[in-house]
Amino acid sequence: MEKLNCFKAYDIRGKLDCELNETIAYRIGRAFGEYLRDDNKTEQTVVVGGDIRLTSEVLKLALAKGVMESGINVIDIGKTGTEEVYFTTFNLKLDGGIQVTASHNPIDYNGMKLVREEAKPISGDSGLRQIQLLAERNQFETVSKQGQYKKRHILNDYISHILGYIYPKNVKPMKIVVNSGNGAAGHVIDELETQFKKTNIPLEIIKIHNTEDGTFPNGIPNPLLPECRSDTSNAVKKFRADMGVAFDGDFDRCFFFDENGDFIEGYYIVGLLAEAFLHKEKGAKIIHDPRLYWNTVDIAHRVGGTPILSKTGHAFIKERMRKEDAIYGGEMSAHHYFREFSYCDSGMIPWLLVTELLSLTGKKLSETVAERIAAYPASGEINLRLENTNETIEQITAIYRDEAIAIDKTDGISCEFKDWRFNLRFSNTEPVARLNVESKADLLLMKQKTDEILSHLNVRINVEG
Repeated sequence: MEKLNCFKAYDIRGKLDCELNETIAYRIGRAFGEYLRDDNKTEQTVVVGGDIRLTSEVLKLALAKGVMESGINVIDIGKTGTEEVYFTTFNLKLDGGIQVTASHNPIDYNGMKLVREEAKPISGDSGLRQIQLLAERNQFETVSKQGQYKKRHILNDYISHILGYIYPKNVKPMKIVVNSGNGAAGHVIDELETQFKKTNIPLEIIKIHNTEDGTFPNGIPNPLLPECRSDTSNAVKKFRADMGVAFDGDFDRCFFFDENGDFIEGYYIVGLLAEAFLHKEKGAKIIHDPRLYWNTVDIAHRVGGTPILSKTGHAFIKERMRKEDAIYGGEMSAHHYFREFSYCDSGMIPWLLVTELLSLTGKKLSETVAERIAAYPASGEINLRLENTNETIEQITAIYRDEAIAIDKTDGISCEFKDWRFNLRFSNTEPVARLNVESKADLLLMKQKTDEILSHLNVRINVEG
């Protein structure tokens, strides 16, 4: 039985030809269909979409062929971002969906993100391993009737939905730089710009790298990396914009720049979005991960909400949001999740909400964020190469156990003290450890404690971040 190495913890990603090709995509489609098939239903349908990578279309069609030969109908929505597949799945009440995307991976990679009904995630502990086994066995059941294929245009419905998160009358005139990174976001930004004009939303959009181009002439879009930020930052300063927004390849994440062109850490955006939602729905629940959260908790309490801790990772966040009926969930990695978006992550909704919030407060983004950075300075995520991960956790716990006010093992180890805290966890997707440190209004203490923990770990920092 052939081992398929493209199956990862949360999704499917692999190097083209050797790990992912049309034959493997077909097998994944057959396996996905067989996994989803319900003999009690007379008809089932899934949606497929693909980003703008040069191989996404052929992989998508091979995938769709496999799904149809398992007896399930396919709706193809064309070139899309991941959230357009999520939207179509829950909006049309379909049985599942697959987005062909490699997001911010190198140009010689591609992959897939899979969901079931209501756009519920399919990951390592919720079906992905079963699909992998079926694809690896490559022995599929014979079906009496193949599924049908049709194309469908969903952009207008999707745009109407995401604009429903803001009140147009609240939005004040603003100039915003939007960098689509030549990825899949371009067509959505174009349509949003059209709708702004039709509905008199006074936003001026300055588009850079907006043409969707699978050769990525300006580099793979991944604004999480410092070297990928200069184009957005420079455009903000050149056009004297009020804010900058940059997307990754499949635009399920967006990244913010203030009016000075300075990059805003995703941690502080979580707090802003929590505040935006709590102004709309008093007493709502907000989900956050364990890495950095004092700022989010403080804002939630101040605005009358209930903050709830969840393990890091989209599958865990989404599951906890459903359980708690939370209005919003956020991770410092720039993944933001919304109840009315079937608890899925979106990269388009956050910047619309931040725009509305800034309009209502009358403050600049730099002012708003500076207040929170001063209140809760943070190290930012430090990625480390470590060996003997379990031993490391035990050693660090032993060093800080007596001093800590609280210790939590929801995800790695979190130790809390009177004026500072840290989280050390190990990635589910990469062979690295991730350290985050924050303090209460004491930048020097945060830096001292960060250096102290690093000296205990005695490791080299992964310079790729």
